[in-house]
Amino acid sequence: MKFVCNIFSTMKYAIIETGGKQYRVEEGQILNVEKLPSASESIVFDKVVAYNDGSGLKVGTPYLRDVKVEAKALGEEKGRKIVIFKYKRRKSYDKKIGHRQIYTKIKIEKILEVDNGS
Repeated sequence: MKFVCNIFSTMKYAIIETGGKQYRVEEGQILNVEKLPSASESIVFDKVVAYNDGSGLKVGTPYLRDVKVEAKALGEEKGRKIVIFKYKRRKSYDKKIGHRQIYTKIKIEKILEVDNGS
């Protein structure tokens, strides 16, 4: 007899959108997102694409109105250095440029279901 255990069915998670990217988040998770304009202490993400509370998956069109994600900003940090090297052969032309992206480190505090009264 084969026993299959689906560990993802009971986990509470949400998929949020910020900085043009989508992130799968859970309560207590720490992650780096693109630099937020106001890196205050408390951040609320209302662009929730999908939400799973253990009983089933809810998918928005394009966003869910009744789910919010609260997070706390832990600070800003730079990512790894990316080197851009331009070169043209036989023309004695080369150009080297570096870039380090700034990220905001956040900790997911709560995933809330908000009652809109409908």
